[in-house]
Amino acid sequence: MSRLVTLTTDFGPTGPFVAVMHGVILSRAPELRIVDLTHDILVHWPAEAGFWLSRAFRYFPAGSVHVAVVDPGVGTGRDIIAVEHAGHVFLAPDNGLLGQLLEQAADAPVYRLDPDWQARQDWPAPSHTFHGRDIFAPLAADIASGRCRPADIGPRVSEVVPSLLEPPSVSGRELKGSIVSVDHFGNLISNIDAGLLEGFREPRVQAAGHSLPLKQTYGQVRPGDCLALINSFAVVEIACAEGSAAERLGLGRGAPVSIVEGRYV
Repeated sequence: MSRLVTLTTDFGPTGPFVAVMHGVILSRAPELRIVDLTHDILVHWPAEAGFWLSRAFRYFPAGSVHVAVVDPGVGTGRDIIAVEHAGHVFLAPDNGLLGQLLEQAADAPVYRLDPDWQARQDWPAPSHTFHGRDIFAPLAADIASGRCRPADIGPRVSEVVPSLLEPPSVSGRELKGSIVSVDHFGNLISNIDAGLLEGFREPRVQAAGHSLPLKQTYGQVRPGDCLALINSFAVVEIACAEGSAAERLGLGRGAPVSIVEGRYV
């Protein structure tokens, strides 16, 4: 293990929740490092967390443990799962959050946390509303420090809840997707991977009645103008040069996006 843990949640910047998770992890394994991937996920929407996690984990050293807690079913009978992929471990509720990752890694082993195994650990009795603190944090600390392996926590399973985010689709000369995330700058980030544009010539991105050219970078249009581009995570993004595309176009997460062109080969 790399002794590194990342955290992804919808907890936001208010309150002690993220810091308490840090505290639990470090209390069990002070030698670990913790990186906050993001805590600005849209509340109760696991799809956005899964989108970012499936694209960001590769920038961390192999052996990292990635914890994602967007968990509207906390305290219910929903499962907690651990996935091993590309030398990394992913911990999340089984609510579709890891569905996008497993679409890329169909053969990755998945383990379900066994309540009997959990009960034998020296963890405090879990609350009904904060499993990030009471289950995910101690589990991440124990795996990252080498006290246990994902295979120790429970049985391997073959079926998990799929992603709730519909994948992009191609119909004739049109590629359809949706906005998954809105960043600090108001850029609208879609789930359309750059590779899906192969064969499209002079593509234009359509959203909210606007048809936007596909450029390479923000400075290729005048300030205030909107454009589309392939961003640093290799997905299609709609932006407004020196402005907010979300405000300018009145769009947000879940908005449909399509790509069309005059010639298709």
